[in-house]
Amino acid sequence: MIRRVLASLGLLLSLLPVVFGALPQTVAAQSALSATSMQDILQEHAAIITKSSRKTIGPAIDAVANSGLAQAQSVLEAWQAKDIWQRQSDGLFFRAQKTDAGYDLYDFDQQQVVATAQKGDLKQIKPNSGIRALLAVALVQFQLSDPDPERRAEALLSLERDPSADALAPLRAAIPTEDDPDLLAKKQRLERLLTIAYGSSDGARIQAINDMAGDLGVDVRATLNPVLATTRKVYAAAIPDGVNVARPLSPGDDTLPRDEAYEMLVAQDLAPARVSSDDIRTTLAAHIEGGYVGGVALAQLSDPERRIAAYETLVAAAKAPALVSEPEVTEALAAHRFADVYAEPSTAVTDAARSALRRIETKVQLNQTLDLGLDALSLGSIYFLAAIGLAITFGVMGVINMAHGEFIMMGAYTGYVVQQVIPDHTLSIAVAIPLAFGVTFLAGVALERLVIRWLYNRPLETLLATFGVSIALQQLAKNIFGTQARPLTAPDWLGGAWVLNDVVSISYIRIAIFVLALLFLGLFLFVMKRTRLGLETRAVTQNPGMAASMGINTDRVNMLTFGLGSGIAGIAGVAIGLFAKVTSELGQDYIVQSFMTVVVGGVGNIWGTLLGAGLIGGLQKSIEWLNPSNTLAAQTYMIIFIIIFIQFRPRGIIALKGRAAGD
Repeated sequence: MIRRVLASLGLLLSLLPVVFGALPQTVAAQSALSATSMQDILQEHAAIITKSSRKTIGPAIDAVANSGLAQAQSVLEAWQAKDIWQRQSDGLFFRAQKTDAGYDLYDFDQQQVVATAQKGDLKQIKPNSGIRALLAVALVQFQLSDPDPERRAEALLSLERDPSADALAPLRAAIPTEDDPDLLAKKQRLERLLTIAYGSSDGARIQAINDMAGDLGVDVRATLNPVLATTRKVYAAAIPDGVNVARPLSPGDDTLPRDEAYEMLVAQDLAPARVSSDDIRTTLAAHIEGGYVGGVALAQLSDPERRIAAYETLVAAAKAPALVSEPEVTEALAAHRFADVYAEPSTAVTDAARSALRRIETKVQLNQTLDLGLDALSLGSIYFLAAIGLAITFGVMGVINMAHGEFIMMGAYTGYVVQQVIPDHTLSIAVAIPLAFGVTFLAGVALERLVIRWLYNRPLETLLATFGVSIALQQLAKNIFGTQARPLTAPDWLGGAWVLNDVVSISYIRIAIFVLALLFLGLFLFVMKRTRLGLETRAVTQNPGMAASMGINTDRVNMLTFGLGSGIAGIAGVAIGLFAKVTSELGQDYIVQSFMTVVVGGVGNIWGTLLGAGLIGGLQKSIEWLNPSNTLAAQTYMIIFIIIFIQFRPRGIIALKGRAAGD
């Protein structure tokens, strides 16, 4: 019994050193897992922090970022801003702020001033650009979850500008805690793009590619294109297994010229360089001895065969590189394999990216067609607004008014003058539209009373007279406003554009002009269909003699009709001036298109004018899309088309009905 007790005591005594020896190790392990303070972490990595080397600083940054301490973000931000200082007496790190007495030292753990020191007692930690970049990556995980939405938005913007593989993990961690719907959508989108570029598995990358396959964003295409980037390579024999080949190449076809293929072999020391004619001449000139080179007299070197013979002699004497014959070139090319190889090694990823880009390109083409249609509709509304007044004067009265463009110019200058008096752009435009109508209405009445009324039924003389008035009005505008373009500023709510996606957008000003064109279409139809002036105008248009015999004052109708057409031109000038430069030549940019609109649509018919404006606007935009670098060609082709069109439809799309149609 005593022997058993003694044995047990001996065993217990033998275990005591092991037990008590293990206790310090267990406590040390626990202390390593839970950092006591930020100062402890900085002190643990003090050597590499003060050394400030990009190659060795990683563990220190990771220790601070992964410490779990609340002050980790502020330390990283201070470090990035070069605002960490080390006190030389004890090696402790602080954030310092300059004062009259020296530098106040802020402790990172206590978040308050704990001491004051002079600059000579401190060493500033100055990370280079490489270390600051690493700090920026480490800060992402904090900034993406910052309580301030603006800082989260700034962090996302920074990631979009400079994406990296290191940002993917913190970005994913920040998604579940995001409570702002807009920022959540941006984070999810950016996470998909970063997964495509830097995902760790092919499955995750393919899933991300499929998720973004229908997206028209430029950033999606910018992410997918590098996945499909290729490099042209040459292989000594067969193409190795595992190489992701985009397409094999055959020397001599359109994609790989024969000379380019051989130069690839030369560049990789797979074949000797060819000797050019210039190289041969240079080599022969360097080896002339006593009037001979390679045993051939200089006078005989004009003969190509003798020149080659002399060069071959130098080759035999090891004084020049050997010539490469065409059969040797053919043999070298046949012995090697050429291919465009994807930089991305995964075939599945490149297949998914290629399929996604095809879908995106199809949608881009459809949206480009929609964008072209919107541009054509916008341009057509501008032409309609500019031509609607001419449709009245030219269509109803048969007057070829070459000064119509100057009425547009007068309306634009009226808007400019109003804005000089009324600085509020919204109010000024609201005042300018009726005022421009009044000014140009009176100008049109004056022109009709003073000039046009004496020239009815004399179209050539009317054209010459109004052309002279046009020149006079342009010169008058130059004398008053000068030759410099004047600004007609649109209200702020008309700034920017309505963006449907990265392909389709249309400016709010053009939308407003389209709405304005519809309003004036409705107003014109109301005047012509529901008012006495409209009834009398239609009567005078169809049969002036009969209208006069029924008691209609045709002279008064002509005056008011001409004034109405001129007034509408003035309103068009205000609208056009919001996006075009306001100069004395403004009207000349639209007079030709206005006449073409009226003629193509059908003289005297408002619906024809509308169709003509749409046709010309669509035609011009289509030609510009086919040949975007030459707008003059677009104008030329458009005029040619209209000339051909008039040959088949001389009275326009919608011909005028009544007796006047035969005039």
